[in-house]
Amino acid sequence: MQRREFLKSTVAVALGAGVMPLVRILPAAAAPADTIVVATGATINSLDLHRQGTNRASYQVAVNAYDRLVKFGTKTLPDGSLSYDSSVIEPDLAESWTVSDDGKTLIFKLRPNAVFADGTPVTAQDVKWSLDRAVSLGGFPTTQMKAGLLEKPEQFEVVDDKTFKITLPRASKLTLPDLAVPVPFIINSKVAKAHATAEDPWAAEYLHRNTAGSGAFVVERWEPGQQVIYARNDKWTSGKLPQARRVIMREIPSAATRRALIERGDVDLVFNIPDKDAKELAASGKAKVVSTPIENCLYVLALNENFEPFKDKRVRQAIAYAVPYEAIFKTAAYGAGVPMWGADKLEGIAWPQPSTYKLDLEKAKALLAEAGYKDGFTVPFFINLDLSAWMEPTALLIQESLAKIGIKAPIEKIPGANWRTAASVEKRLPMHLDDFGGWLNYPDYYFFWAYMPGTIFNSSNYENPEVVKLVKETLDLPLTDPAYAPNIKRLIDIVYEDVPRIPLYQPALSSAMTPKIGGYEYWFHRQPDARPLTKS
Repeated sequence: MQRREFLKSTVAVALGAGVMPLVRILPAAAAPADTIVVATGATINSLDLHRQGTNRASYQVAVNAYDRLVKFGTKTLPDGSLSYDSSVIEPDLAESWTVSDDGKTLIFKLRPNAVFADGTPVTAQDVKWSLDRAVSLGGFPTTQMKAGLLEKPEQFEVVDDKTFKITLPRASKLTLPDLAVPVPFIINSKVAKAHATAEDPWAAEYLHRNTAGSGAFVVERWEPGQQVIYARNDKWTSGKLPQARRVIMREIPSAATRRALIERGDVDLVFNIPDKDAKELAASGKAKVVSTPIENCLYVLALNENFEPFKDKRVRQAIAYAVPYEAIFKTAAYGAGVPMWGADKLEGIAWPQPSTYKLDLEKAKALLAEAGYKDGFTVPFFINLDLSAWMEPTALLIQESLAKIGIKAPIEKIPGANWRTAASVEKRLPMHLDDFGGWLNYPDYYFFWAYMPGTIFNSSNYENPEVVKLVKETLDLPLTDPAYAPNIKRLIDIVYEDVPRIPLYQPALSSAMTPKIGGYEYWFHRQPDARPLTKS
């Protein structure tokens, strides 16, 4: 089947099979004024972000149903839309905090009126149990905590019911911002402990299916693969109560169906729409579209070094010269975002920045021959079904181009609910598309996650001793340290020389909504924040 026919048939099936039934069960106009209906394309696979294998779609639960000690601020962008502000840290459950002169001791004072959704007061004991859990369960959450030097329970101390202390091995610019990301959410430890067992001391099974937080919402109902329904927590004290009493997050896999629903007004908001839909909906005026560049993020082609040919960087470089970058940017991104290829040379420490690779099939063939693969090879090429809007056309274009240098790349699709386990936990995908964005807006933070051995987003199984050394040296350095800029420059040079992850483009996140919806805010975690949404 030709690429064009493949894409047309996919859309036709989605429209024919999906629109009418969903219209009947998602009539946003018929919903109460205090209910907001949101359509998303991703599948939530757990209510517990700390659980190993929890996918990105599930992070929204930690945002909407839980609080943290601190949070990021909000800013207005030049186009009038709202975005989180990475430069501002504000109180959340902690009403204030102090940092010692040497930067190694942080003391937090909790809000005296903070309570969980069941009315139980939030205490420092709850904070300690929650952070102990985050650093103990392993996987992505534990690694995320390590980025801010939050590594073991002994660092966390209850001073009294409303005072909590953190001790660090050394000062780090990442600690406070790391406490504001979704991972260190505060759990009602009394409820959790009541459902813990000797085999499950952290109540992982209970919290997988239930929330026990102090956030703006509680999960009223979760139907895996279909919807999550949030009900407002009227006891919330960490911000202004949401206008919406109920927010329904419906999971609609088909992008064509989601577009039809917003065009008809059958949902209030469609979160994270494809670039094509964003461009066309904005032009048509059928919906209000908000597009925001995703900071510290790259869409990449990832090459797993556990696959024998990819152990040789000449093979990885050959593939980098065989990628049809411009066609991908036009076909998959519809010109949205920032190109990340074809630079004359690498410049300074800006991140992300374009690589020097560009489509050059003759150079690709020469590198393959030099590496001993003159006749090419076959490698399975994996994509995430939840992200098929950009991954499918991108994969088809890459597959077509690789065939010209003798590499066969049959495309295989994995459901979004299983993607994180296959790509990041088990790291078993030889070649795949990836879309990692670093939550803390620093280049060294991105390198920590994407290029350090063992981290969950290093799905390429890449390991370079010099990169390890430089990342460890740089993570804690203030931006003004004389070693910071040279270290970042060297890191960029190395990872673009080795190309375990071939940069394609820096994406934008777009969402479409009816004119009645206000308060939409972009967040680095790329999940919907229900708290500020309003409906006139």
